Amino acid sequence: MTTDPRLIVPLDLPTVAEASAMVEALGDAVSFYKIGLELFATGGGMDLARDLKAAGKQIFLDWKLHDIGTTVQRSAAVLADSGCDFLTVQGEPQVMAAAVQGRGRSGLKVLAVTVLTSLSDADLVEMGFGESTASLVERRIHQAVKAGCDGVIASPHEAALARRIGGPGFLVVTPGVRPDSAAKNDQARAATPLDALKAGASHIVCGRPITAANDPQAAALRVAAEMAQAG
Repeated sequence: MTTDPRLIVPLDLPTVAEASAMVEALGDAVSFYKIGLELFATGGGMDLARDLKAAGKQIFLDWKLHDIGTTVQRSAAVLADSGCDFLTVQGEPQVMAAAVQGRGRSGLKVLAVTVLTSLSDADLVEMGFGESTASLVERRIHQAVKAGCDGVIASPHEAALARRIGGPGFLVVTPGVRPDSAAKNDQARAATPLDALKAGASHIVCGRPITAANDPQAAALRVAAEMAQAG
């Protein structure tokens, strides 16, 4: 059995009990988990994060913090003490700078959300943006680097751009990753795990093709095997 530390599996499940059962089903096939707002809202999400850290797993808190700078700074400081590995914030200059300041010298990596992978150019027009997805992503990557963020969340199609701007040590985490056999679901800018890594991603987030599979562990190992082809 071979896991890949670049594979992040989201525990987007309604309850902590279901999330814990999924972790048990995946076993040693997965070493990195994403905990989002759903588990946090149902209660027990942070307890689960701490338990998984104690069990040797890596944890990505996908909370997309977005508030005034002081609030984001204080929140990041609290989360820095949790021992978790990644934290997302919205890719706005004040928010990013506050999170970086709040995490201090801890090992928490601050990742800026550029544009949600569910959004298309048409969606951005409807939201009032006067630029394309690629243009907005590029601007926010530059701002993330300037703010001192450790990386960004970007679709596989913008991974090469993020790698070029951020450099070799920059974290490029790509949601919207789907093996060829899987449906895109609500991801408008999806790609395969191999394509994402070849484009410059440092980590991929792959959810439903794994967690909704009849055998989640086998599905995770298939994704890891595909990732191994990228070296």
